[in-house]
Amino acid sequence: MEDYNELMRIRRSKLDTLREMEVNPYPYSFERTNFTNEIIENYETYEDKQVAVAGRIMSIRIMGKASFFHIQDQNGKIQVYIRKNEVGEQTFEVFKILDIGDIVGIKGKVFKTRTEEVSVLAEEFVLLSKSIRPLPIVKEKESDGEKIVYDQFADKELRYRQRYIDLEVNTDVKKVFIIRSKIITAMRSFLDENGFLEVETPILQPIYGGAAARPFITHHNALDIPLYLRIANELYLKRLIVGGFDRVYEFAKDFRNEGMDRFHNPEFTMLELYVAYKDYIWMMDFVEKIFGYVSEKVLGTTKVKFGEHEIDLAGPWRRLSMFDSIKEFTNIDISGMDEEDLKKTAKKLNVEVTPDMGIGKIIDEIFGEHVEANLIQPTFIMDYPVEMSPLAKKHRSNPRLVERFEPIIAGKEVANAFSELNDPIDQYNRFLDQMKLKDRGDQEAQVMDEDYVRALEIGMPPTAGLGIGIDRMVMLFTGQISIRDVIFFPQMRPES
Repeated sequence: MEDYNELMRIRRSKLDTLREMEVNPYPYSFERTNFTNEIIENYETYEDKQVAVAGRIMSIRIMGKASFFHIQDQNGKIQVYIRKNEVGEQTFEVFKILDIGDIVGIKGKVFKTRTEEVSVLAEEFVLLSKSIRPLPIVKEKESDGEKIVYDQFADKELRYRQRYIDLEVNTDVKKVFIIRSKIITAMRSFLDENGFLEVETPILQPIYGGAAARPFITHHNALDIPLYLRIANELYLKRLIVGGFDRVYEFAKDFRNEGMDRFHNPEFTMLELYVAYKDYIWMMDFVEKIFGYVSEKVLGTTKVKFGEHEIDLAGPWRRLSMFDSIKEFTNIDISGMDEEDLKKTAKKLNVEVTPDMGIGKIIDEIFGEHVEANLIQPTFIMDYPVEMSPLAKKHRSNPRLVERFEPIIAGKEVANAFSELNDPIDQYNRFLDQMKLKDRGDQEAQVMDEDYVRALEIGMPPTAGLGIGIDRMVMLFTGQISIRDVIFFPQMRPES
């Protein structure tokens, strides 16, 4: 255990003093009746009424036999006025021992001070948890009507490692995660209203599939077999379509053993859904509806602010083929090129190509380097080369393409969708092609899943599928530029 600094030593001493006073510094419960924001926003209702509030002390002003302090709960802050002759001498002595960061409960009447600040006059006061490690206190001041924050808990690595502190002292961070929760609730409501069934599929899988990614590998001792943390839940959900469910969805934790950057965390959240008897054209309309619905429900508007851009999520969104998008931003038509010509073009465009890359990966790299960042307003990039999408149905008018789209917003894809491949023979051959890429060294190529092919042999109806990256959607709705700012506990190197 680390050495206690002087402040912690003092707080430990106060803890001992409280116990000597026969005060329990960690009691079992407290009956709270109201959150702070309820009282402040509805003062006329609560004026002179009895309330019980609880939270962490964030400031203290001691003035002889009376003091003011602020407590903070999950919804905001409120001022408390405590007087010795109101709570009694012993309780007031306990209060004077306390520190910023301690958690307390207060029962009393609501009033306004001379400065018109909504407050609670403490009639009962109880310590609920003594803090022995000081909080880094964020300070604020007003200057020409503008709020200035200083002494901020701003170190990114510390904030991610010690999210419990980040959430307490940087209140805007808490708002991001409240919006995240509301987004998921709104999406679930929209899907339920549209006849979808929420399901669960395995996280530990004997064969990983459904995406181009490297898996995390573990071992099951009783069965003595390797298992993989899922990279996607697609193949299991489509088995359910084969089994007779027409509309299914799952909010899934997926795991990919890949690099980490501001758009990628090895553990992330996906919404995947599948609809029988529909295709990717229907799904584009559905994506416009779900983004518009969630935006209106959570933000009250279809317009979101992201950096310097105002993005309008109201449909219809622009629709552009992948080849046309590359031509638009590079003035090069790659639609008829073979692998060698693509490699030469990539070199000309300063796109790095490695020997393990096939046609699909080269095209994807060109798109990522020269197109994606330019697409700010919502755009469906559609009709991908068949080599890029081994689980998507071939295009009805061009067998070199598949019926796939990705919505790109603010320069990054936020979802992926197909007319799902339901021809078992074609699917088997596509898996074989993927295995050839794996033999060439492509560690993200998909593996053969013979049971999934067997399911398709039973027969899967025409189906449209969609995967939405929840973390990226939250980034968009909250204006965050790093995925770590929308995940409570992002992956970090262990502390030394």
